[in-house]
Amino acid sequence: MKSALRYLLLLTLPLYIADQVTKWLVLQNIGTDEVVQVVPRVLDFVQVHNTGAAFGMLKDSNLFFILLAAAALIVVGVLAWKGAFAGAPTRIGAALLVSGILGNLTDRLLHGFVVDFLDVILPWYGHWPAFNIADSCICIAAGLFIFDGFLPGKAPGR
Repeated sequence: MKSALRYLLLLTLPLYIADQVTKWLVLQNIGTDEVVQVVPRVLDFVQVHNTGAAFGMLKDSNLFFILLAAAALIVVGVLAWKGAFAGAPTRIGAALLVSGILGNLTDRLLHGFVVDFLDVILPWYGHWPAFNIADSCICIAAGLFIFDGFLPGKAPGR
């Protein structure tokens, strides 16, 4: 449990703060109809208000996602309490997941929407849907959980 607290303080909290500070800066400095070029044809800053999930799915479902986030935090807490995050990839993944969930949950509670601002342009796709630091944390966490499942010594079904 002491290890989980260390990850919470060293990873979750700084990423949560970075997420909230960057979103606050976007809300203060970029209009919803404005595009700020960071790296031409690669990365722009924008201000998008997302009331749904990734890629704009389930638009205007804020209450559903507030309840889902609360449930997910409870599940992660119970799993942590039971020692489910034993290896480094899963500990880091859990810390990133909590950071991401808290970041987007805070937005939903404060604003009624999630603030997305990173607009990546992929040469083969075009504009990827706007996202934020919290979204990145959640995606990296998912990748770490998948990676951990392929590590040697993992029994099938465990």
